[in-house]
Order: sequence, then structure tokens, then C-alpha cells
Amino acid sequence: MPSNKSVSDAPISQFTNCRILREHTLQREDLWVREGKILDPEKLFFDEQGYADQQVDCEASIIAPGFIDVQINGGYGVDFSQPSEDVTAGVSLVAKKILEHGVTSFCPTLVTSPPAVYHKVLPQIKVHDGGPHGAGFLGFHLEGPFISLEKKGAHPERYLRTFRSGGIEDLMEAYGSLDNVAMVTLAPELPRSQSVVRELCQRGITVSLGHSVANLSQAEDAVQHGASFITHLFNAMLPFHHRDPGIVGLLTSDQIPAGRTVFYGMIADGIHTNPAALRIAHRAHPSGLVLVTDAITAMGLPPGHHTLGQQVIEIQGLHAYVTGTKTLSGSIATMDMCVQHFKQASGCSVEEALEAASLHPAQLLGISHKKGSLDYGADADLVLLDDALNIRATYISGEEVWRKQA
Repeated sequence: MPSNKSVSDAPISQFTNCRILREHTLQREDLWVREGKILDPEKLFFDEQGYADQQVDCEASIIAPGFIDVQINGGYGVDFSQPSEDVTAGVSLVAKKILEHGVTSFCPTLVTSPPAVYHKVLPQIKVHDGGPHGAGFLGFHLEGPFISLEKKGAHPERYLRTFRSGGIEDLMEAYGSLDNVAMVTLAPELPRSQSVVRELCQRGITVSLGHSVANLSQAEDAVQHGASFITHLFNAMLPFHHRDPGIVGLLTSDQIPAGRTVFYGMIADGIHTNPAALRIAHRAHPSGLVLVTDAITAMGLPPGHHTLGQQVIEIQGLHAYVTGTKTLSGSIATMDMCVQHFKQASGCSVEEALEAASLHPAQLLGISHKKGSLDYGADADLVLLDDALNIRATYISGEEVWRKQA
């Protein structure tokens, strides 16, 4: 029999025997869900005299918000930077597979590519919610081509660009459209970048600083114009120097506008960043740390040769190199691996490790009112984990979309 007819006929689920991550602490209480949203049980009991239609025994699991990956280049044989007639099929395959790693929303990332690739790929996928079909699509992350030649990393030099006009014209010439774009990584030392940063932010697009030789002053200037993220901190930027710490200095800068947070991505795969560097960043600015996989085509595949955009990548163990070099080019880590490694390497709490993969990326993208937390009214995108932070089950909008087989 439907409950609470005065409010809704929709069934109510009660998750029991769990610890839920709310307000930065794991709390022993039940979680209530209706119509894909998290319910306030007090209002349910006292205002509606409601009750649960179904109970889910979580068997002492931790319930955390679903993970959000804002930098993932592909996986399982799919390269988001390779144009195809049906880009949707590739993105959908990855979206489905990453559910088992606790990811409920993501930003497919395109590395530096020729304009024809952006023009073909970007219009094919519109922002949409997740479900049994896979994780939700939050918009593309365009990493390049407006980046530094000296810090190009695995990005092909021949497709790098500068800002010739300093306005939207450069972006449109390269990308064709910004309709389905959530984030753009650029180098803030490029001439005329300030007006581009401002233009992107006015359109609601997150601007990230990366693949850059910017000094601290240039990085602070970009933040004052609206930039709010650092792409894979320490990687593809000037190393920390005590007289000019460069982009890394944003973690403790006193020039950040009041009320603003600068977030920074960390590839916690045990390869891209030494554990000591991970600890330094976390202790300097814990509320800004965002775990990203930076995963490439080879995630979920055996060692061998794969692609990343226009480059051929060789997988050796857990390392991904541009073939014939020792240039790192993304990772083959999954988000649950990154959460586990981050906790172990940094010595942070369980809560901090989980929030770095959920709350912080949601705050970065300006969607924390609906994603990244278990607050009342938020989307019921959930991940159930054991005490070792292994994924037991993944839910989107309160519906089970993946469960580990016993």
C-alpha cells in the first residue's frame, strides 16, 4: 500500500544497520530515500506520519555519497579523445563500468586534440543523470589545447594553441561549442588568458590551472578572475620553489578572494605523487583536495599498447608512458583505489578520504546542493563500503545499480 498519500504515493526506502557520512562524520543512523532524494525522517514521521515501504539491511556498511570523477580520459578500451561516429556508445560503456568503483557522476576528459575532434565529439552528449545505464554525465572536462609547451606532458605539441584574440573567438575556433562543457584546463601565463578565464566563469564553466609554467602571481591573478581548480597538482607544473612556489603556492596564498576555495586534483595512484607530497598538500589545504583518477583507455585492460588522444601509450605494470619515453600519461587507477591509497598514504580519516572523492568535487562544480553529500533533499547517489573502503554496492537516485557478487 502506498504510504504518505498526502505528500506522495512514491515508495520510501529505509537503509538500516549502517553508518552514514553526514556533516563530516560517520553517524550511526538510518538513511531514508523517496523519489531519488534523501528524506528528513523527522518531517516524515511528524508531519506526514510516514513509514518505510521497504528496508535495506546494509550489514554494517558505511554509506557515503557517490564518487564524482572530474578527470577521466577513458577506460576499458574507450578513449574519449578519439572521435567516432557514436561517441555516446563509448562514454556509456565507461559510465556503466565505473559504477563498480563507486563513481555515480563524472566529467569525461578530452586531452589536447585538433579542432575537428572537439567539433565532432562535444555535440554528441548532453548533460544527463545517471541510473542503471551508468554514472551521470556532468559535462566534458577539456584539458588543453591552451597549455604550456614546456609542460605539455603527454599532450601532442602540434595541436597546442595560444589565445590570439583573448576572447570567446579562440575557444569557439578550437572547441566549436561550450554547451556540454563543465571544465576547461588552461595555462594562466598565456597572454590574454585573463579575459578567457572571466568569460568561461561567466558561462558557469569551471576554470582549472594546469600544464603550466605560471608563477604564483600569475596563478593568483587567474583565481581573482574566477579560476577555482588546479589540474593534477605537482604534475605538469613548475616544482615548488621557496622564492616563488608557482601554482602550488595557491594552497596557502593570502590573495584568494574572501569566501572562495581553490580546489586541486590529486592522482592518488601511488605513482604520480610521492606519499610525502600527498601529505604535504593535504595538511596544507585539506578542504581543497579532490581525488581524480586521470584514467586512460587502458584502465581495466591488460598491459600493452593503447591510445590517449593522438598519442600511443604503453602500459608497464601500473605505469602508463608515452611509447618510447618515460613521460607519464594518465593512470590506470580506479576511484576506489585512489580513495584507499589516499587514506593509507596521507593518514587522513575515513571521512576525509570519502569527502575528497564526493563532497569536494561537488563543491568545485557548484553542485553540492544536490551531489556529494547525504544532506536532506540531496540526490540519493550512494556508495556502500566495508571498513577497508571496498565497494559493496552503488546506488543512483536510491536505486541499486551495482552490487558486488558474494
